[in-house]
Amino acid sequence: MQWVLNIAVIVVGAFTIRPMGLSGRGLAVAALFAVNCVVMLARALPEGKVPQRVAVVWLGFGCVAAAALIAATHDGTGYLFAYFIAGHIGFRLPARRALALAALCSLLCGGALYFRIGPGYEALPWVVGLTTGIPVLVGMVNGSQRRAVLAAIAAAESAERAARAEARAAVLTERGRIARDVHDVLAHSLAGINMQLELADALLDTGDLDKVREANDKAHSMVKESLKQAQWTVHALRADSLPLVESLTAMLDSTGHRESLTVTGTVREVPAQVTQNLLRIGQEALTNAARHAPGAPVAVELTFTADATELSIRNGPATRAATAGVGSGMGLIGMRERVALLHGTISAGPITEGPDEGGWHVEAVIPG
Repeated sequence: MQWVLNIAVIVVGAFTIRPMGLSGRGLAVAALFAVNCVVMLARALPEGKVPQRVAVVWLGFGCVAAAALIAATHDGTGYLFAYFIAGHIGFRLPARRALALAALCSLLCGGALYFRIGPGYEALPWVVGLTTGIPVLVGMVNGSQRRAVLAAIAAAESAERAARAEARAAVLTERGRIARDVHDVLAHSLAGINMQLELADALLDTGDLDKVREANDKAHSMVKESLKQAQWTVHALRADSLPLVESLTAMLDSTGHRESLTVTGTVREVPAQVTQNLLRIGQEALTNAARHAPGAPVAVELTFTADATELSIRNGPATRAATAGVGSGMGLIGMRERVALLHGTISAGPITEGPDEGGWHVEAVIPG
């Protein structure tokens, strides 16, 4: 719409403004007409590309050119350029500078008519010249609306970028969770199965078939346990709710610590994520106990308090030689990550006193 109006003012001015020619006063009017067209069409220049000082100079020059066009012509619609330039001033400049330039435009145009500088408009009162600055208010409103729209668009784009970043963070968090589950299910289970199969292979050379069968049975038992763990992982990924006490009991039963669980407090259903992470922490602690302290007694305590669920696993010192091996180093890191995601706390370290001195303890506290 703005472009249509600008072009219309130029076309109408080209046909009505007189004198206009290639010599004398007509040439001066033609030059002023061209200057006013350029100043008015310069509205299309992007605001960020034109320094404010340059805009003040060119628009101030436009006010002078508009007043000079009014003074130099004796007929036509040359005064419309002053109105449009004043509107552009309000659109382009801050309020204080815009009002100052608009006042200058009014004074110059009104003075040109009042003092009859040049032929002027015989039928146009000088008060009309004073009104040429009024469109600055319209320009200020339009500029304010445009800036508000741009700010809203920028805010929407910023919110969209934030949403994309949050989505990427959620994907990375989920990847981390799945990586921990894969570590827990595969690294521990397959390492244990591999140890038993290597033991069975070594025992074949001794001819002790009973021990070979025992190692083979242990490997089969670990395979079954791995399948259970895989089921827990699938349940967790589907956000299904697992019964914490029953699942923990089944885990201890499969590892040969059937009677080691003590439950205190009022048993209640906890969120699936809390159940899954507590089970994984328990599994990690039991696997480490079996690896580094074989034959050691294990005590597991699950406590339900008013505002938290606590899981404690303690094991004594080893009663037989541990099998040499190097862990992945990710177990304790994974436990800390799990608890941190649920805004809980975890402590893990050696036991330095009491009947279990020389053993290890892990205690996780998760709110809710």
